[in-house]
Formats: sequence, structure tokens, C-alpha cells
Amino acid sequence: MAKILVVEDSPTQLQGIVKILQKHGHQTITAEDGDSAVSTARNELPDLILMDVVMPGLNGFQATRHITKHEGTSHIPVIMLSSKDQETDKVWAQRQGARDYITKPAEEGELIGKIDALLAS
Repeated sequence: MAKILVVEDSPTQLQGIVKILQKHGHQTITAEDGDSAVSTARNELPDLILMDVVMPGLNGFQATRHITKHEGTSHIPVIMLSSKDQETDKVWAQRQGARDYITKPAEEGELIGKIDALLAS
């Protein structure tokens, strides 16, 4: 299946997301903040990125912008995965280059459905 970068600063959230992805056959790599997300994306070139918003250092919006605007990583689809559920957050995520937005806690079916749809496109 796909190599997915999961960017999440909460160990509990990270473990839960990784468990779901691995259950569905995906390989996972992780980053705990926006700065390491950008460098990991450039070094590992994952097939897709799940990006938290609220993190230390670069937040998820800033990290997404760095990834989606950089020539070497602009092809990687980013799904924002956040507890922020305002419409303005979703619009701002799209403006930074995110392809989709899921509000936490992510329901397994929704998460896998959106991942599969983006990987197929």
C-alpha cells in the first residue's frame, strides 16, 4: 500500500492513527512537529501526509504551505487532521495547499475513505 507521513504532537493521537493505517496495510512514518514534518517529507517523499494543525514550532498550516509550495514535495497530497472545526480553518487549510480536512477524532471509515480517494487520483 502507501507510505504515509503522520504529523501529530500528541503521542496518544499518533498511536491511534498509526494503528488504523497499519491495520489497512499502509506503511507509516511519523513527525511530531511542523519543522520535522517538512524535512521528513523532503527526505522520505511519502505518498500522502496527515497533518495536525496545532503543534510547536511551525504549525500545520505553515508546514503544509512549505510542503505544497516546494518543487520537490508539491505533488504529495496533504490531509489536515485537526480538532479545529471552524469553516475558516478548512478554507485556510485549502489555501495552504491541503487537499482535504478531517476533524478529530477521525472516524476510521472516513479517514481511510479520504486517503484511498486521494491515493487513487
